[in-house]
Amino acid sequence: MRVLGVDPGLTRCGVGVVEGVPGRPCTLVAYYVVYTDPADDLALRLLHLDRSLTKLVAEHQPESVAVERVFSQHNVRTVMGTAQASGIAVLAGARAGLPVQTYTPSEVKAAVTGSGQADKAQMTAMVTRLLRLAEPPKPADAADALALAICHVWRGGTRSKLAAAADRARRGGAR
Repeated sequence: MRVLGVDPGLTRCGVGVVEGVPGRPCTLVAYYVVYTDPADDLALRLLHLDRSLTKLVAEHQPESVAVERVFSQHNVRTVMGTAQASGIAVLAGARAGLPVQTYTPSEVKAAVTGSGQADKAQMTAMVTRLLRLAEPPKPADAADALALAICHVWRGGTRSKLAAAADRARRGGAR
């Protein structure tokens, strides 16, 4: 399964692509950070993010997209930008006809490190180890996006298989 993970942000949006199957190590395909200039008009920043994510989805042909779910922050301006970037990421996946799953930061941390309370350094170290990289992916936004993709392979892949089995059972029972 190939997954494109997105750590949404309006100034820095991390994107990571991995391949793998539940219960096995994942393989790095690529990672990026899409930057927008805070001095630019909001509409132009969102358009740049949309075009960049659409291009990366087309280039890497993932089977699904994993996006970090926006959570409450004290800084309303920051959460608004993150929410807008998150919406663009969800849209990029949906526009390509892909299933899109969102995960909270604690779900990703628990899947990748075993602890929902892991800090950025622990997350980056585990992503580096799990993907067998010579050095940590930088900046942290890229490592976070890769963690989202790994989380989806390990958790979402199982979730998707269970949903498909339940759907088959419902259709089989209705005959």
